Amino acid sequence: MEKQLPLSFDNTAIAFEAKTDKALKKANFLFSNIGKPWLVKFGAVMTPIAFKLRLPIKGIIKNTIFSQFCGGETLEEAATTALQLGNYHVGVALDYGVEAMEGEHSYDAAVPEFIRAIQYAASRPDIPFIAIKITGFARFELLEKVHRKETLTAAEQEEYTRVRNRVFSIAEAGAKHNVAILVDAEESWIQDPVDALTDEMMSLFNKQNVIVYNTFQMYCHDRYPFLQVSLEKAVKNGYLLGAKLVRGAYMEKENKRAAENNYPTPIQPSKAATDKDYDAAVKFCIDHLDQLAVFIGTHNENSCMLAARMLHEKDLPHNHPHVSFSQLLGMSDNITFNLAHAGYNVSKYLPYGPVKEVMPYLIRRAQENTSIAGQMGRELALIRKEMKRRAM
Repeated sequence: MEKQLPLSFDNTAIAFEAKTDKALKKANFLFSNIGKPWLVKFGAVMTPIAFKLRLPIKGIIKNTIFSQFCGGETLEEAATTALQLGNYHVGVALDYGVEAMEGEHSYDAAVPEFIRAIQYAASRPDIPFIAIKITGFARFELLEKVHRKETLTAAEQEEYTRVRNRVFSIAEAGAKHNVAILVDAEESWIQDPVDALTDEMMSLFNKQNVIVYNTFQMYCHDRYPFLQVSLEKAVKNGYLLGAKLVRGAYMEKENKRAAENNYPTPIQPSKAATDKDYDAAVKFCIDHLDQLAVFIGTHNENSCMLAARMLHEKDLPHNHPHVSFSQLLGMSDNITFNLAHAGYNVSKYLPYGPVKEVMPYLIRRAQENTSIAGQMGRELALIRKEMKRRAM
């Protein structure tokens, strides 16, 4: 007889158990407005201007969109948010949301900030992951040149060695403190050096357990085959693969660049094709848990349920050490908290940093959310369902 899986993403009592009535009303207000594309476009244009003119908007932003989607302005504030989530068995993937400034000094200065976050995470049971972007430590044009496999000058070779050493320092700190490092995906025209650097770090630090994860964006049609090749390479070279699965975040930019430069777009022909590859990747990873660890980063309920059911039906522990789920802070609490309640490893992606510096991140989040068909409607419906339940 088949075991019943005690999991539903419609249970709003569990989904919003961490939210007060006031916080729920605030979320209702925010999602009602984020769902309006004109308002998001207006905010994207006007917010940087307001900061430039030094208009007093920081408090408004901090008390609305920032408090919904960010953990705080400092590492310490983010840790307080992590502690609150930890009370509900939800972990955290710390994400220093500041967009990197250009220049070697800025790249060097970023490294100790991440190592400090790793050291702090090591002292806490509720912060198992730290997220990094290679573009936070490297000049974009240099990565483009490496991706095109052009010969670097002696100075550029030295520059690239410094990039590698920065990434090595962070991965080494992760290994020393047993905190996993999630390496974000980048634009397709700089992805090759990102893959190469991440593969090297996995080969160095993923011998006994998985410390370093590469990110596979399934809205690119070559990424599912690349996931399979990546596992073959890991097995051949004697290390464990870390696979973070996402759908992707640069679709419009990718399609636009492909059209302008007259090359075939790397993007899938349809959302259905993306969903198909994503779910195939989930199945592939759960079928190879002896050789890899998977980080399922998605707001798609069907994909999360697929992974949860596979573990359940294979009679594997819900909290298998090689399987983690994750959603962004402030979104899809119905997935996060219900997974945690059913005993699965789940975390929130928790960006932090000064309000002004994190604004590009927040604007991207809002733009992405308005472009996801049905996402805002689903969020609002669940929030209102819970408000109605509490009012009874």
